[in-house]
Amino acid sequence: MTSPRTDLAAFAAGLAARLPGIWTSEYQRHALYADQLPRTEQLWDTGHVEYIVSQYVLTHDAVLHGPADQRLYVTDRPRYPHQFVVAPLAPDGTHIKPHHFAGVEEPNGIAVPKDPGRAAARVARRVLPRYEQALQAVLDNAAHQPEPPHRPAPPQVDQVLTLTLYGDGALGAPYERVPVDARMTLYAHGFQYHPHQAAFLLPATYGESGRALRVHAVVQQLTAKGIGVNLRHSAPTTSAALPPASAKAASPLRRTR
Repeated sequence: MTSPRTDLAAFAAGLAARLPGIWTSEYQRHALYADQLPRTEQLWDTGHVEYIVSQYVLTHDAVLHGPADQRLYVTDRPRYPHQFVVAPLAPDGTHIKPHHFAGVEEPNGIAVPKDPGRAAARVARRVLPRYEQALQAVLDNAAHQPEPPHRPAPPQVDQVLTLTLYGDGALGAPYERVPVDARMTLYAHGFQYHPHQAAFLLPATYGESGRALRVHAVVQQLTAKGIGVNLRHSAPTTSAALPPASAKAASPLRRTR
């Protein structure tokens, strides 16, 4: 526990009187460590002010209330008797939610000298402009996007193609499971019909990157047509291994019986 300083209340009041606009100071002593948490958990700082409140038991602090719901947290800087720290507090309220802070740069706090006039000049120059900008960004987010931007579920489709990665490395789908409107798209991107396996398969000779590019192109074109595409692994099997897919295969328009 740090030794309590006796000049924090006077300093906070003097700082509030010298900041631009109308500010008031609210000083509070803490009998227990837990008493400081409601305020420190609202700190809008990822620097040394956050480190101080997380590493030290502070016996008191002050909150300055200013224009447009601005709030500044003020407390001792342990081991620096001639300095205090000042940091913004994040906006609160039931309409402010975590996603409103996404993409907003934290304004952070600073150390200031114990002279209220010099401290006010530093706060006005280095803290308030960033704080006002960040606060306005959060409030704008709350006004325009009150609920989290959850991704919508995909639309229901009548036709779905499921490409299967088989245990022997083959990638494709049984011919009868391929929607008619998807067959020419598969064929145009290198899938070949193998009559003895009754399946469209993508030759392994294309390599991993080549097959990935072709699958990506297939997905883009089929989904643009309103055909869903799934990719799955096959279930383990103990049946005899099938011959590997090669580039030599029949056209999908000429099935052998």
